[in-house]
Amino acid sequence: MTMTNQRVVLAQRPVGTATPDCFRVETAELAELGPDEIRVAVAYVSVDAGTRTMLKGEGFHAQTGLGEAILAGGVGRIIASTAAGWEVGQAVRGGFGAQTIATVTPRELERVDESAGPLSAHLGVLGRSTGVTAWIGIRRVAKPQPGETFVVSAAAGAVGSIAGQIAKRDGARVIGIAGGARKVAYLTDRLGFDAAVDYKNEDVNARLRELAPDGVNVFFDNVGGPILDAVLDNIAMHARVVICGAISQYDDMDNVTGPSLYLRLAERQSTMEGFAYFHFPESIAPATAELGEWLADGSLVLAEEILEGIERYPEALQFMFSGGNLGKLMVKVG
Repeated sequence: MTMTNQRVVLAQRPVGTATPDCFRVETAELAELGPDEIRVAVAYVSVDAGTRTMLKGEGFHAQTGLGEAILAGGVGRIIASTAAGWEVGQAVRGGFGAQTIATVTPRELERVDESAGPLSAHLGVLGRSTGVTAWIGIRRVAKPQPGETFVVSAAAGAVGSIAGQIAKRDGARVIGIAGGARKVAYLTDRLGFDAAVDYKNEDVNARLRELAPDGVNVFFDNVGGPILDAVLDNIAMHARVVICGAISQYDDMDNVTGPSLYLRLAERQSTMEGFAYFHFPESIAPATAELGEWLADGSLVLAEEILEGIERYPEALQFMFSGGNLGKLMVKVG
């Protein structure tokens, strides 16, 4: 039986915002499986800020070639296999790309334990670029202590919301920075943050002076730019600034704006450290296990925003960069 695949490909490299005309949806028939190959019906495609850096043509992350499917993580089920040990019906996760059916080899796959949570959770709470990143960033890098003031930017996003919840579990006083009344209310009312700053409608610097008069002890940054400077201006002595991401910079990676107030680090004998989850391979399993326990007992919350249809992937990516999503953003394929 002939199968067809729909995929979102890069039609032209974005200059600034990745607008819909940078993408194209293609439909093509799939060839018969070769030896040791696996065919996966993709259920969900992850929409991540880091994807924008993969559209540039060169850089730290893997790059999407013109005419190629957009690089993206996904989760789905095996529908055909010529590889020993990989059976039809098995739930799997991998770098499937923005497409409906992925053809991969065993080394590109990992099995998914469905008893740990629904398929979408394996891109969110249990996902390496989401929940695992947040866990490692808190437990291995930031290490907030009881009573410390912890601030997180993009706090209503997938990584920031989990990072803030873990810091709260560890006894810190948590302040989230997010855009809009909906997100601010979510942080304080649903996630239990101690306070939240609406960067779209409030002066971040002034609000932090009010909320943290003794200074910020730990800052977990996902944004960069002016937000990073505002927090640097409010750090306490011996503060830790942790760089997880910089979504405000991804649209123009040739002209990244660094912090202008970095000398606050010297003035206040503080440190700034960046990380990625793959720098801590030994922590991935314990992170996943503990996140799974919290998901099971309901003590960890991650909202999901899901757009349906692979053709909506470009819209979803734009939605993320406009600050529209709450929690983990995905495209549902099947």
